[in-house]
Amino acid sequence: MSELPKTFDPASIESRWYAHWEASGQFRPDRPNAEPWTIVNPPPNVTGSLHIGHALDNTLQDILTRHARLKGKDALWVVGTDHAGIATQMVVERQMGAMSPPQKRTDLSREDFIAKVWAWKEESGGEITQQLRRLGCSMDWANERFTMDEGFSKAVLKVFVDLHKQGLLYRDKRLVNWDPGLGTAISDLEVETREIKGSFWHLRYPLADGSGFIEVATTRPETMLADMAVAVNASDARYTALIGKQVKLPITGRLIPIIADDHADPELGSGAVKITPGHDFNDFEVGKRAGMAAGTMLNMLDARARVVQVSDGLIPAELLGLTTAEARKAIVAQLKAEGFLIAHVDKDGVEHDAEPRTIQTPYGDRSGVVIEPWLTDQWYVDAKTLAQPAIEAVRVGAIDIVPKTWEKTFFNWMENIQPWCVSRQLWWGHQIPAWFGPDGTPYVAETEAEAQALAGAGVALTRDPDVLDTWFSSALWPFATLGWDGTSYPSPSGEGQGVGPSHLIETDARGAAPHPNPSPEGEGLASGSQLGGRYPNDVLISGFDILFFWNARMMMQGLHFMKDVPFRTLYLHGLVRAADGAKMSKSKGNVVNPLGLIDQYGADALRFFMAAMESQGRDIKMDEKRVEGYRNFATKLWNAARFAQANGIVASTTLEAPRAELAVNKWIIAETIATVQQVDLALADYRFDGAANAIYQFAWSRFCDWYLELIKPQMVDDVRGQIDDESKAVAGWVLDQILVLLHPFMPFITEELWHAMGPRDHDLIVAQWPMADARSLDPEASREVDWLIRLVQEIRTARTELNIPPGQRLIGYSENADATFNRRLADNYDAVVRMARVSWDATEGQRGGPCLRVPMDGGTLVIPIGNVIDLDAERTRLTKAIAAAEKERDALAGRLGNASFVERAKPEAVEKAKADHADKAAEAARLQAALGRLG
Repeated sequence: MSELPKTFDPASIESRWYAHWEASGQFRPDRPNAEPWTIVNPPPNVTGSLHIGHALDNTLQDILTRHARLKGKDALWVVGTDHAGIATQMVVERQMGAMSPPQKRTDLSREDFIAKVWAWKEESGGEITQQLRRLGCSMDWANERFTMDEGFSKAVLKVFVDLHKQGLLYRDKRLVNWDPGLGTAISDLEVETREIKGSFWHLRYPLADGSGFIEVATTRPETMLADMAVAVNASDARYTALIGKQVKLPITGRLIPIIADDHADPELGSGAVKITPGHDFNDFEVGKRAGMAAGTMLNMLDARARVVQVSDGLIPAELLGLTTAEARKAIVAQLKAEGFLIAHVDKDGVEHDAEPRTIQTPYGDRSGVVIEPWLTDQWYVDAKTLAQPAIEAVRVGAIDIVPKTWEKTFFNWMENIQPWCVSRQLWWGHQIPAWFGPDGTPYVAETEAEAQALAGAGVALTRDPDVLDTWFSSALWPFATLGWDGTSYPSPSGEGQGVGPSHLIETDARGAAPHPNPSPEGEGLASGSQLGGRYPNDVLISGFDILFFWNARMMMQGLHFMKDVPFRTLYLHGLVRAADGAKMSKSKGNVVNPLGLIDQYGADALRFFMAAMESQGRDIKMDEKRVEGYRNFATKLWNAARFAQANGIVASTTLEAPRAELAVNKWIIAETIATVQQVDLALADYRFDGAANAIYQFAWSRFCDWYLELIKPQMVDDVRGQIDDESKAVAGWVLDQILVLLHPFMPFITEELWHAMGPRDHDLIVAQWPMADARSLDPEASREVDWLIRLVQEIRTARTELNIPPGQRLIGYSENADATFNRRLADNYDAVVRMARVSWDATEGQRGGPCLRVPMDGGTLVIPIGNVIDLDAERTRLTKAIAAAEKERDALAGRLGNASFVERAKPEAVEKAKADHADKAAEAARLQAALGRLG
């Protein structure tokens, strides 16, 4: 047993223990006869670095993984990174642009550029994996995955080809989020909506028959070059007679119809809406309802968002090649000159070209340019068909979403799901396995030779240059990471149909099934065995923000290809927000670096903060003081272990609680068992905060503050006594239980203390989880020690409130006491004298006069204090303090009772007022109780 240093230094132990765990294979699943337990990490971008959201997500996963390992399960935490098509390509292109002379991607062949990306990945792509190690994540690094691994890539191509064969993947012309800066379609998750100061222009569109005008309003007047209709509501009496007529567009002179559609709201603006289906998602749907084929919809922009000629050739030459901003300026000027612009008159009667508006505008989160809804040919997955089995799986409980409040959102989105655009105009990624013939016909196959066979000999083929959306490949994560390559799996039931929960596998091959040993090269178990009991995964931890981008798509692909759900439980956590509740962002300057917190307070403190603050359905407010507080908790545990070492308390030699005769030892054993039960129940329900707080309260308060104080040897003639052997054995056992319970949350300090307490035949990471053995409970002993603790607390509180000096020894007596009360006082005489500085003796002290009364079960302890404090002065002080607290309490109550304040004030101001009111109310009650103690 090595003596612990006086000072706890997290940095000195974290790297040492992590290196030991990894080198000794402690993260590998190596219990072939145990129940498999599997979780996969949401793969971070290979370009990424650890942010506070990663810290939360991975802390929760590690808690569950370490807990499963301690429970004796064959725990596997699959780890890997995503190739991050856009982000990685941008990183490499920026590096090339910084070269001398600068290079562009297009200066190289596609193959040479991809080789550069792979070189970057090998040299610089592992930063986040090293940072996950610093957090303490017990991932199976020996089989780290990457979405561009050979085996994984084979699975991706297989899925694409099979979905196409089944009619569930096809090519179509639709609107996408187009990033003109990057020149590619992007997902909704990569769109950042910003509020900008814009304008609302009101335009006159003349009726083609010359009978007048119809007024429309728009924030994007430049798109009128591609208008294809004006929509009005059929119920709007102002326009009933105009439905079916035509207007003649200013500038282009194109004739477009007036159509009826509910998209036009009679209560908004003029009630008439210009329809540009090639450049607005709502208008695209209106166009479809009006019978416009996508191929006939006008697209007035090129891939860089510059104006191009449309099919009828009516856009004036002077507008061609302009950016949208340039075109807007020119078109507004022309509309004004020709009398088609309706001036806006402000409140002062001044005319302006447009009405000022704050507009929600989409920007590319990486390019920083305005995103354009753009009509283009892309590859799509029939998400509506694939969604049906996933919906049913959640509905019947095959997948349990925690918290349940997210189910409504899930069903609403899935039941209204749109086709999923899976193609991207990039070079880095899984190139789409499709080859086009001279007439544009696509031939989809895993290899060019197979595509050529489909097309026929002599047909010249050109490979589709696009790559797949990274969400497409990551949707296969729960099974492709385990070695599935699509060579063997249950065939789909029905043409183009998914498999519903009625087809879910009844037995899940758990128990003694061999665990997979997948390698980065894709070698692993055959698919038909459900991957050795690893599929379905047990649980998935994820932020709610990727519920549809990733979680739902894993459900779709898993159910379709594996005929079972990808995971049994989906736990969705909230966001980590700034201390004031605001969303963290670099632009606001309120981003918190988790690595900086680890440097300052240690990984254990940050992890415990994350767990203790993770309450289902709520976001976490970052509070560095709380992190510091949990660092203090680690220090307290460290000092408790040092106390144990100094008093001959060593590692326990038994998993069961030692035999105990003393009430204090029976009490702490019962408290330990109760804590194990609380933690077990909390983790079973994914109540991370409940589990963390149960351990915290037990370790800090019950064990350190009370138990160690109660068994602490007394000083007699300046000589410290010895702790009895029974208490040593019990204390060693309890400390062991604390270390095991706390290990999933604070792995580093617990492993260090585990070994510091004595020789061990195994590391803590693979120890045995405590059993809640009710046979060790002794209710009477628990009642007695709880009574003692309440007595000491009451005396301490009273001493503090009445300003009685801490070292002042008081002498009291019992009043109206029964036999149990007097016996408890006698049995615990030494503890009360030492911890509360109060003794009692029938021959000592003065009865009557001013006294402090401490009522307890079975009697009252009366403590004369007339000779200790000035009673009148204390009554006066307490009375004034009560009046002040009640005044503030009532003022706050009045503010909270004011509906205007509650409705108009910032939410954080209202919350602060509520908290302050509760504090003042509690303070007033506490002071009233103190005054009452004076009799």
